[in-house]
Amino acid sequence: MALSDWSETVIVGDLTDEPQLSEDLGTLAVRLESSKSPLHVVLDMSKVTYLTSSNLAQLIQTRKFANATGGSLHLCGVADAVWSILLMTGLDRLFKFSEDVSTGLAAAQLGL
Repeated sequence: MALSDWSETVIVGDLTDEPQLSEDLGTLAVRLESSKSPLHVVLDMSKVTYLTSSNLAQLIQTRKFANATGGSLHLCGVADAVWSILLMTGLDRLFKFSEDVSTGLAAAQLGL
């Protein structure tokens, strides 16, 4: 994943499928866990075609770390196959979703 600091408080990530997905989410979680200031994370999920149970756990952990400091996690461009997994597990009610990264960035900046 290419993690980039869009601003001092916003991180943008471009996710892809396994095996890179697990590694990228782990790296992001470590960064969020060590942060003392609020960080908003916007993840482009448009290249992710499936999620494993481990990936779901990592996303939940990433959200937890972001929220712990007053930040947020926004998932953008979620494919239909991934969306169906999120619906089946009830995680569609846990995460914030945006159509694309631009909309996700706007939502993160506005605190939505």
